[in-house]
Amino acid sequence: MRQLDALKSPRFTQISTFARLPVTRELEDVRALFVGIPFDDATTYRTGARFGPSAIRQGSRLLRPFNPFVGTFPFDSLNAADYGDIDIIPGYIEDTMAVIEREVSDIIAGGRTVPYIGGGDHSITLPVLRAMHREHGKVNLIHFDSHYDFWDSYWGKKYTHGTWLKRAAEEELLNGIVQVGIRGSLFSDDDLKVPGRLGISSFNIRDVKYETEKVINHINSLRGKSYISFDIDVVDPGTAPGTGTPEIGGLNGFETLEFIRKLDLDLAGFDVVEVSPPYDVSELTSMTAANLIYEAMSVQAARLSSK
Repeated sequence: MRQLDALKSPRFTQISTFARLPVTRELEDVRALFVGIPFDDATTYRTGARFGPSAIRQGSRLLRPFNPFVGTFPFDSLNAADYGDIDIIPGYIEDTMAVIEREVSDIIAGGRTVPYIGGGDHSITLPVLRAMHREHGKVNLIHFDSHYDFWDSYWGKKYTHGTWLKRAAEEELLNGIVQVGIRGSLFSDDDLKVPGRLGISSFNIRDVKYETEKVINHINSLRGKSYISFDIDVVDPGTAPGTGTPEIGGLNGFETLEFIRKLDLDLAGFDVVEVSPPYDVSELTSMTAANLIYEAMSVQAARLSSK
């Protein structure tokens, strides 16, 4: 499978797929697959992330075949493709979670295809992790976010984009949990004690900015399959304004890409969530999200080629 050649077909033409890759659901030889999950009914503030997958596809049109910083042709070596979107059920969070778990389970059956998921709000990560657990057993979670996302409930409801990590921990889906970039204000000072109770290694934005190599080394010390969940709001809103719960003082674009390039993990899956195009400016957020996926695919390709 190959990208459309931009020297023959201008980038602004043709149907929008991730990186102008072919659409397929025949996955036998596909090692990397973009999957859209356009669901945002579990948000607690600004909506719009249901339009994230289509925006990420549009923002990926400039991606080229060779990554000079990682030294690989990720799309070619991984036979990458676009799966299309999972058909969610608007207005029904738990029913949608069941659909996501079932379809992601089918995608990853056999352990060869790594899904690169475009959300959608962060609640979608819970059913994806359930699917990962069915295929791989417990996986490590590297969680990039401004927020802890381990609150017990909102308005008495257990399933929102701010509670998914608490549910994943309760369901014993995970091994090591590492949070990266936390910086939002909190409901209580007791929130600072929760990572210890849940067995989470939590690095706030100062840790990531001032002790970057320490954080990366900690993540790379994890053994076994790992899943990366990347809330776009960990990036500063000056770089990625199109999100539902923006927090000032985050990572810039270069720092974000460099961090991904330095990871060395046995990757089971990757998601970028909370991209909300109605709040975006000049496609900054969707392009950032698309490039994060590109870098993660590149790291996967480089790791496979080194074996």
